[in-house]
Amino acid sequence: MIISPSILSANFANLEQDIKKVTDAGATWIHIDVMDGHFVPNITIGAPVVKDIRKITNAKLDVHLMIENPEKYVDDFINAGADIITFHQEAKVVSRSLINYIKSKNKMVGISIKPTTFVGSIAEFIPMVDMVLIMTVEPGFSGQEFMFDAAEKIKIVSDIAKKQNPNLIIQVDGGINEKTAKICKDFGANCLVAGNYIYKNENIKEAVQTLLNI
Repeated sequence: MIISPSILSANFANLEQDIKKVTDAGATWIHIDVMDGHFVPNITIGAPVVKDIRKITNAKLDVHLMIENPEKYVDDFINAGADIITFHQEAKVVSRSLINYIKSKNKMVGISIKPTTFVGSIAEFIPMVDMVLIMTVEPGFSGQEFMFDAAEKIKIVSDIAKKQNPNLIIQVDGGINEKTAKICKDFGANCLVAGNYIYKNENIKEAVQTLLNI
């Protein structure tokens, strides 16, 4: 299991320290939510912050673009040092072209769907991408309740991947804790994004290790 702690739940006044806490605990990825206030009703950070994060960690920077027109900004995040760039199928983008472009820059590429979006809308892209991100909350804010109906999509993606892309990373984001993580794993997920469960935990190392060993 890959654990990608979401810094959306970290203390931005001590971001370097909070990133070090999770990597020291065993996390090898860092999940960075980029929101523009249009695609989702929240505004977070942009490429300059990603560039500074790149300077202070060797962890894979897992950048989740919850923005409109991601093709206009993808170069900024590539140049900032992102290792993985995930965009949303719902973002009015020519997905095939953007996937090919990101891969041409030697970066991993992911495609994401919201809880109400059908897996069929991304089925043709599953053989092309490195990762599919399934949202189990409505994107925009941390601390929301896990949506079990959305989690059922994990198995659909997993079944497609077994035939068409066996190395696919199936990532799940939203309401992840020790109980929901087990559900996701049983459905076929191999990568979990967790924010509050890790950063609001009194023992961050224990939280990370619990998810790693789920």
